[in-house]
Amino acid sequence: MSELGALSAIFDLDGTLVDSEPNYYEASRQTLAEHGVRDFSWADHEGYVGISTQETVVSLRARHGLRASVDELLATMNRRYLELARTRTRAYPQMRTFVELLAAQGVPMAVASGSSAEAIDAILAGTGLDAFLRTVVSADEVPRGKPAPDVFLEAARRLGADPAHCVVLEDAAPGAAAAHAAGMRCIAIPYVAAQAAAPEFATASLLLRGGQPEFTAQSVYAWLRGTSA
Repeated sequence: MSELGALSAIFDLDGTLVDSEPNYYEASRQTLAEHGVRDFSWADHEGYVGISTQETVVSLRARHGLRASVDELLATMNRRYLELARTRTRAYPQMRTFVELLAAQGVPMAVASGSSAEAIDAILAGTGLDAFLRTVVSADEVPRGKPAPDVFLEAARRLGADPAHCVVLEDAAPGAAAAHAAGMRCIAIPYVAAQAAAPEFATASLLLRGGQPEFTAQSVYAWLRGTSA
């Protein structure tokens, strides 16, 4: 048996495993500009971190009074995002090392993301993480996106894992809330440092307030080993 016991790990993708938020921002900015909205800023985008693409589109459409349908806007945004994702997405080096450490111990792993299945597959293939992360769940495949627990519970089901034995790695408050609702431990690595004080992050078993710069594969692995003994 692994020195981590019966542990299974479930990773959020965007902002957790990979730095894809700049691609989502650019896809949103381009889509809105096409419909006459030319002042969408990075600060505006930060409010949508951790929310599924479809929910983001619904909100942006209402906020800016866009005439295009949700389906039309979603198709445009996904197309623009995929064009960027295939060539401009990088995995966080320490996250890659962490995934490799877990794989060496035979820990079951999954990705559970608000992105489309096509986007998830493109990013995992482009970064080479698909060699380790073969179980993938998109929010499009479950009734409710984060902060509902559906995507994490489905990932656990596909892994054949007890939710109580799962640990979720998340960068956004809705994801931390979803992990808590699923009855799973959460390692929170806030993408937006200013949001580290959000009440959802207070439910995390381990909160790295400094975000990715504070995350090291060896220290988090050691923490898991200590809590799984």
